[in-house]
Formats: sequence, C-alpha cells, structure tokens
Amino acid sequence: MAKQQGSKLSRSTSGPIGPGGPGGPQGRHGSRFAPIRKPKNAKAVLKRLWGYLRQHKSILLLVFFIVVVSSILDLIGPYLLGKAIDHYVIPGDFKGLFKIILLMLSIYLTAALSVLGQDYLMVGVTQKTVGNLRRDLFNKLQVLALPFFDSRPHGELMSRLTNDIDNVNNTLNTTVLAVFSSIVTLAGSLGMMFYLSPTLTLVSLLIIPLMFFLTRLITKRTRTLFLEQQSSLGELNGLIEETLSGQKVIKVFNREAECLKEFEQQNSRLRKVGARAQIFSGIIGPLMNVLNNLSFALVATAGGLLVIKGVISVGVVVSFISYIRFFNRPLNELANQFNMIQSALAGAERVFEILDEPAEPEDGQIRIEPARVEGEVVFDNVSFAYKKGEPVLKKINFSAKPGQVIALVGPTGAGKTTIVNLLSRFYEPESGEIFLDGTELHRIDRRSLRSCLGIVLQDTYLFADTVRENIRYGRLTATDQEVEMAARLANAEQFILRLPEGYETVLTEEGGNLSQGQRQLLAIARAILADPRILILDEATSSVDPRTEVQIQEAMLKLMEGRTSFVIAHRLSTIRNADLILVINNGEIIERGNHEELLRQKGLYFDLYNSQFRREIVS
Repeated sequence: MAKQQGSKLSRSTSGPIGPGGPGGPQGRHGSRFAPIRKPKNAKAVLKRLWGYLRQHKSILLLVFFIVVVSSILDLIGPYLLGKAIDHYVIPGDFKGLFKIILLMLSIYLTAALSVLGQDYLMVGVTQKTVGNLRRDLFNKLQVLALPFFDSRPHGELMSRLTNDIDNVNNTLNTTVLAVFSSIVTLAGSLGMMFYLSPTLTLVSLLIIPLMFFLTRLITKRTRTLFLEQQSSLGELNGLIEETLSGQKVIKVFNREAECLKEFEQQNSRLRKVGARAQIFSGIIGPLMNVLNNLSFALVATAGGLLVIKGVISVGVVVSFISYIRFFNRPLNELANQFNMIQSALAGAERVFEILDEPAEPEDGQIRIEPARVEGEVVFDNVSFAYKKGEPVLKKINFSAKPGQVIALVGPTGAGKTTIVNLLSRFYEPESGEIFLDGTELHRIDRRSLRSCLGIVLQDTYLFADTVRENIRYGRLTATDQEVEMAARLANAEQFILRLPEGYETVLTEEGGNLSQGQRQLLAIARAILADPRILILDEATSSVDPRTEVQIQEAMLKLMEGRTSFVIAHRLSTIRNADLILVINNGEIIERGNHEELLRQKGLYFDLYNSQFRREIVS
C-alpha cells in the first residue's frame, strides 16, 4: 500500500470536496493508462477549427488575396528568365538584359514585401483564434461537473490546455498560408507549363501518381502515431504533476526508485512513439527529393531532344525547368504540411473532446439571497452512488433546523463527505430530495446556493498569493480590516505576524511554506470572512495541536451561532455539544441523537467514543 501511495498522490486532493473514502469514484489514476481512442473524422475537426478561423473572415480574405498576388509575382520570374535568355543573352543584347533584370528585381522585391504583409496579418489571426480556443477550453473546465475531474489526472488536462493548443497554434501559423500558397503556386505553375510546352508537361506529370500513392501510404500511418504521441505526452505530464505534488510522501516512504522506474517506462513509451512518428514523417522529404530529381532528369532529356529538333527554344526549357521546381515545391510543401496537420488535428481532437464533455446538469432557476436564508436543511429518502449498482448512500433521512449543529460520524468510507457533496450540489442524488428552507435543492441556482455555504476541509488549498489575499478569497469585497478581524477570530493572526512580511507574505503553491495547522487556520479565517449561513466543517481541526484546537473551537462556537453547521469529525471530543449526531455506516444512518443519548444506546458511537477516550488516556 505504501508503494502505491508513493507513486500516485495528487489525485486525492484535487477537488474542493472529494468523494469520501472508498465509496468515491473509481481510482483517479485509472484513466491515465486507458486505451488510446481512435481519431475522429478529420473533416469534422477541420470544420470546427474553421468555425474559429472564420470569425476573422475579412482579414483572411485580405491575406489570401495577398497570397495570390505574391504567388503570381513569383510565377512571372521564370517566364521573364526564359525571355531574357532567348531575346537578350543569346543575341548578346546586354542593354536589354539589364532592363529585364531590373524588372525581375522589382517583381521579386514586391513579392517579398507581400509575403511579409501576409505573415504579419496571419500571425494576428492565428493568435486570436488560438486565444479563443484556449479561452473556450478554460471556460469549459469551469462548468464541468466534479466527477469529470475525479476521473482524470490534472497533468493530462494541463497537457491539453498547453501542449495540444500550442500544437494547433504552431500549425495554424505556418500551415494555413503554406497550403493556400502551395495550391495557388501549383495551379499557376501547371498553367504556365502547359502554355510553354504541353509535351514536356505530360512528361513531368508521369511521376505524380507515384508521388500521391507513396504520400498517402505514409501519411495514413503518421496521423495515428501523432495522436498516440500527444496522448503519451499527456500521460507523462500527469505522472510528473502527481510526483511533484506528492514529494513529501514519496520521500517518507523511500519510493524515489519506484517513481524513477515509472517515469522511465512512460518516458520510454513517449520516446518510442515520438521516434516512430518522426521517422514516418521524415521519410516524405527525402522521398520527394528523389522523385523530383527523377522528374528533372526526364524533362531535361525530353527538352534537349525538342531543342535539337527545333520544336522549342533553350529559354523555354530553362523556364520550364524553373516551373517544375515551382510545381514540385508545393507538392513537397503539401506533403510536409500534411504531417504538421496530422499532429495539429491530433491535438485539436483532444481539445474538442473536452469541449464536447457534458457540463454540470442544468442549473436551477431560483436565486436566493444569502441574508434571507434561514438554514433549514432536509434530506428526504436520499440515495446516491458514484458507480451504478454500488450505492454509497441508502435512503438518508434527517432534518437540520436553522442554527443547529449536525455532526456526521462513522468509519472512513461510510458516506459522510458524500452527504455534504450532495448538499453543495457537487453531485446530484439518484433518488430522493434535498430541501433548503422548503425549496428543492435542484431548483436553486448553484452560484447563489454556494454563496450561502462556508466550507473548511481537512486538506486546505491555498493559492500562490499573499496571506491577505488567500483569506480575502472568502469574500473578495472585504476590506483589509475585515480580513484581519477574521484572522484574529480564527486565532491565526499570531503566527501571521511572525511571518517575514506579515499579511503580505507570499505563499508558495498550496501554501507549502506553512505548516498543515497554519494552512487550516487560514482556511478557517477564510470561512469566517465569508460569513455563510450554512457551515461545512470536514475534519476542520484534525491537523492542529490540542491547544490550537481549543482556540479554534472557541472561534467556531462564535462563528456557528445562528448558523446551520455540518461537522464531519473523527475526534468525537470536538462534537460533544452538537444538537444532533448522525452515526453513518455503510451508507445508512444507524444511530441518531445527541452525545448523551448515543452513549446510553451503547451502539457504534459508544464503541467509537470509548476507544478514542482510552487512547487519549494512554497517550
């Protein structure tokens, strides 16, 4: 078991309130090694990408117009070169040759400036397009239901937000213009070749079927390999993310070697897949060069024979060979760009997979004002299962009057945290109904519901910001004085003032430069500042020493006055004064009452309390 904890850690602290114990969703690292999905229809992905690009249709039309102009200017050069040879070089007219050289220089300079203009405009379109795609993906992550994050590694999701979108970005920057320019150049070159010599054109086209056959054969494989490469990269990112997050546990259990072994396996898999993808994609370039050289040889031979027979001039042959280069270069470009497109489509598919995920169930239409919430909570015959056929809660019934303190106790995995997950609408019950002040919970808007809740978890999450801003997260409009008052009520100010910059001390990610107890005190201060009508305390004092626990209890008693509070606790000494204690086991409420009543029943609560009392006496 220790080995498993050492190598897979961060997933257990990923959500605001994770499913409690083994009754939660299937292991969070199960999807990391899921079979790679077959790629979707490339046309569908391209259509969706075009949906983002067409928002800048006017600029794209201007860019494409400039591409046409620059391509036509490029195509004029070889024609003028042939004329120069036939009319000025062979006759020895150096004055005329100088004039045509100046004309060619002006044409090439104009074409170069056109390329700079089209690149400048296209970069702007690409950055806006990718920015919108990244925004949509991030926005979608904000509305996805909690089970989505419970079943996916965070590093893999980060890979879609960064690597996959960057892949799309790089490809759009280079490929869109290159493909369009290649098509225009290909059509223009073919037209000029037929104009100069239909016979030589037919000779040069002999190898085109072979080009398409070999290109199709190779690229059919590359898309699957690039998709597998992106998937492997996401898996490796997931492993790295969880390893960095779980460094303390890894070192405590001496699992560095196991982590290195797992990394080597994932890294080796990515290396092999990446090598195969690059090898297959790299074959196309040399293969096209061989075929191009074969084409040149055929045209040179046929052109020489035609010149000897007087059918065409030397200048025509020179121009034609130049146009062959113009004709073959787009074919090479399209072949190479096709590989980049495969990689981008693989990344885009992974992005669209997230965008296609169903959001949280439709929100309720009733908005409530926190100040008007009384805090009456009723669970009426509520059942729930993370996995169908494996119920976690079974027909839970209880009511909490406004201002009451409800304690939830029981073994790990009994369903305690699941109850507050349902109350927070992180999950929806399978059957039964939950009421808040007589209104069905599913009819209440989630944002307004959660604005009434204050949550303090056992695993506190702090942001990489100042202490003051981490507390202010509970209510963003709070003044500095209100923030400091909340810290004093939570008994956190004493250690805050000892920090190097006091309230302005910048915390590392997840508050790594504070102790667990200090992080929890800040979380409690945050909840105090939020001033909620309903409190949820999930082992809120489990990581503090007894002296600090007493101080926190005093602050909590003040905070809970007039508020409905749900307290999940394993240390039963902290809930002796609760109005109602619910003893939960195997998803059912098996005992209920206050502390004295439950002791008299001599059931599970009696056993739990006495076992803890004996341990405290021994310690």
